[in-house]
Amino acid sequence: MKIFSSAQLQKADQLTVEREPIASIDLMERAATTVFQEIHQRLQGAPIPIKIFCGIGNNGGDGLVIARKLIEHGYHVTTYIVNYSDRRSKDFLINYDRIKNVTKDWPILIKGKNDFPTLTRNDFIVDAMFGLGLNRPVSGWTKDLIEHINAAEAFTLSIDIPSGLFSDQALAEEHAAIQADFTLTFQSLKTSFLLPQSEAYVGDFQIVDIGLDRDFLQTAIVHKFFITREEVIKRYKPRNKFSHKGMYGHVAIIGGSLGKMGSIVLATKASLVGGAGLATAFVPQCGISILQTALPEAMVVAVASHDHLKADQKTMDVLSDLQPTTVCFGMGTGQEQATIDTFHHILKNTKNAMVIDADGINILAAYPIMLKDIPAKSVLTPHPKELERLIGSWVDDFDKLKKTKEFSKLHDLVVLIKGAHTVVVDGDDLYFNSTGNPGMATAGSGDVLAGIISSLIAQDYISKDAAIIAVYLHGKAGDFAADKVSMQGVMASHLVEYLGEAILDLFKPQEPKT
Repeated sequence: MKIFSSAQLQKADQLTVEREPIASIDLMERAATTVFQEIHQRLQGAPIPIKIFCGIGNNGGDGLVIARKLIEHGYHVTTYIVNYSDRRSKDFLINYDRIKNVTKDWPILIKGKNDFPTLTRNDFIVDAMFGLGLNRPVSGWTKDLIEHINAAEAFTLSIDIPSGLFSDQALAEEHAAIQADFTLTFQSLKTSFLLPQSEAYVGDFQIVDIGLDRDFLQTAIVHKFFITREEVIKRYKPRNKFSHKGMYGHVAIIGGSLGKMGSIVLATKASLVGGAGLATAFVPQCGISILQTALPEAMVVAVASHDHLKADQKTMDVLSDLQPTTVCFGMGTGQEQATIDTFHHILKNTKNAMVIDADGINILAAYPIMLKDIPAKSVLTPHPKELERLIGSWVDDFDKLKKTKEFSKLHDLVVLIKGAHTVVVDGDDLYFNSTGNPGMATAGSGDVLAGIISSLIAQDYISKDAAIIAVYLHGKAGDFAADKVSMQGVMASHLVEYLGEAILDLFKPQEPKT
């Protein structure tokens, strides 16, 4: 699913009016009526006080249409006009006149703090003050009004985007935006909805299709995407009837140290459940019994050291002779000098794309000279602190995306930014994941993800697609696990357990959207 910029959505509005053709006022009516229907479907005529705050631009015009429709259906509505300027959009003015036909209660003008209404937790607030056209941070009494609305702790629904928030840049000042419980957004997700710093403002969100010009939406070039089931299915490669294990790659999982062998078990098992034909774990000697007992399907090679990863030439020769399709390195390794030397040797002698996780990333951050030896299109899977060590600190979430893109392009790598909407960064292209839940914030979750990515690369998926599919399936497995054991009860082993169910779900008939 494409994620459009605010400028592209404004262009889509313009082209829809020109090509459909449809008057802009009728397009507003269509969009706002769709929002009204969503509200009506949920409230079902409930006798609760609805307070709608309208700006004086097109977002405010949407709010006036919604107010009119709610009044026509018998809801108790109070409409406020946030009069922050003398300039009003044409379509706002038309709908300002139209509301006269359905109510004797004329919209109440707010011109300053003295006009702020009393709000309670029992109110249902609709925020239609500022839309995508906002080009500077809110200030003065309009900012005070936003804080006044937030302080009421009433259920708040934002139309298109929470007022004060930007689509394509960070919020300049904390608390200077509506803290919505739910956002009904037009036609496309907004990038800011998917970033951690916006969590307090967006709430849950739903995309409302308002029928913008299809040709433009299909042909517009974007660099941001939302990973949905459809995005995964179109990348999925079905298996041939006469296939054999040699056709699905050989993953070498290299890592572990005394007391941290569980990470290798998780990653190796995930690589096999994810479809790799073969998996070999290269581990310290302390891990042989653990791997052979926990995972009889995997082969195990022990390195020279008992407690940590120290590979002698004999071990490196074994790795070379096996000719693994892909190498996954880093989980549970620690940063002993012998481990660092082993990792550097592997980098220099590996040609295929690798997956590098955990301490592998920490070693790269500590020894950036090693970055030049990473095979092209390798996948790095840092958590936020590891990412910061790798690319440096960032000012805000958009700066983080910018720096990660620069790092990805400089070193020709695919980089994951793990989080609620894990981002796959491949040069300028960003892919935000749609699956997963907070229960997955648990030890070993990242090890499972690294194993799934390795498995898919071994099965001849390009690195970007392997990462996109893996983060989706990983999150979906987490969703199935949370449904069965609760979010608090999710463990990393559950993610492996439900991975097969996540794959099967790709091809189950989906319930039609209502």
